[in-house]
Amino acid sequence: MFALIKTTDLKTIKKFFKKLNLPKEGSHKGQNGKILIIGGSSLFHAASLWAAESASYFVDMVHYYSTKENAKIFLNLKTKFRNGIVVQQKNLLDYVIEDDAVLVGPGMVRKLKVKSQKLKIDIEKIFSLTDEGEYTYYLTKFLIENFPKKKFVFDAGSLQMMDKSWLLNLKTPAIITPHQKEFEKLFKKKVIDLNFDAKVNVVKDCAKKYKTVILLKAVKDIVSDGEKTYVVEGGNQGLTKGGSGDVLAGLTVSFYSKNFPLESAVVSSYLLKKTADELFLENGYWYNINTIINKVPKVFKRIIFDL
Repeated sequence: MFALIKTTDLKTIKKFFKKLNLPKEGSHKGQNGKILIIGGSSLFHAASLWAAESASYFVDMVHYYSTKENAKIFLNLKTKFRNGIVVQQKNLLDYVIEDDAVLVGPGMVRKLKVKSQKLKIDIEKIFSLTDEGEYTYYLTKFLIENFPKKKFVFDAGSLQMMDKSWLLNLKTPAIITPHQKEFEKLFKKKVIDLNFDAKVNVVKDCAKKYKTVILLKAVKDIVSDGEKTYVVEGGNQGLTKGGSGDVLAGLTVSFYSKNFPLESAVVSSYLLKKTADELFLENGYWYNINTIINKVPKVFKRIIFDL
């Protein structure tokens, strides 16, 4: 069984927005959320920047770390991303410790097979890896093993390289945001051809078994922690554009920084789809990722004021 949340009916999402921790009067810098985004590669640099830009509207501080494989892109990050701080490699773990939540994966490279998967390596060895697929694999593994109490959101490349058993090492539930193919790769369960009720049951079972919150991205998003399951209905074909998943990941880690994981995932799914609904009224399907990023906070404000 699941509860249906529709973007056309504010009542279905009301309780989730009412539970959110919003900026309090008299609060100081950093008290309303600090997050770290680890992503990007020499091949994909925009994905993690989209996540960071989305997040910058909803938390006090966004720290951003990306690969140095493409030196020109990395050196230009400070001109491309002005709403946060670009973290140097030597300081990465300091920010993992300091920040409230960490997003890992948008824009990171994957590969079919990693050599010597049982090899235990330290962070300096990981930094020295030249194969970006291996870098994704080992950095994700290292973070889970060494920071099991941290609030993590895993997306994209990180999801495609990790082993599902790693999730059981975490003391704090992670949020994972796979699309249907990534879900199949991670859990070895094909859901794309299942009827909807069967799909919901598979997501719920995997969330329960691996003690994680799953936000399965689809025409109707399925969000479950293994005990409670929600289906978020709304949005339109404009969300098929590359980058919408990165925006979703940025929103999710932002809300998770100061809220519970299930509620953070549900609110993020709803907010992205509701934004797409409103953009459709203005532009049809012809909007882009920057349009979504700029529209999301306006939609959020309207929902909060309408509660």
